[in-house]
Amino acid sequence: MANEPSRENPNGPIGTEVIFENDQVKVWDMRVAPRGKKPWHHHTMDYVIINLTGGKAEIENMQGQSYIADDKPGGVIWKDAGEKHELRNLTDQPYRNILIELKHGK
Repeated sequence: MANEPSRENPNGPIGTEVIFENDQVKVWDMRVAPRGKKPWHHHTMDYVIINLTGGKAEIENMQGQSYIADDKPGGVIWKDAGEKHELRNLTDQPYRNILIELKHGK
């Protein structure tokens, strides 16, 4: 189906649920089930990730390259806008983080 997130159409939501938003930030609760995936999506804003559960996740980019993130609970990660990717939870435990998009007047 053309509307489903894919490498060619990375239109999936950034997170699972928006838990706060104002004119400066958008805060997502992001959850991925054990062995599940976060479908293809496009980060149009700079963002900060705060890892809640930690765990191993595979992140694949548009060029088909992937890397393994071994996140630790409480870890904080900065990412620049522009990334398009899919995330796969490689563990038998739920994967969860808080993702904060910075609007920068956009």
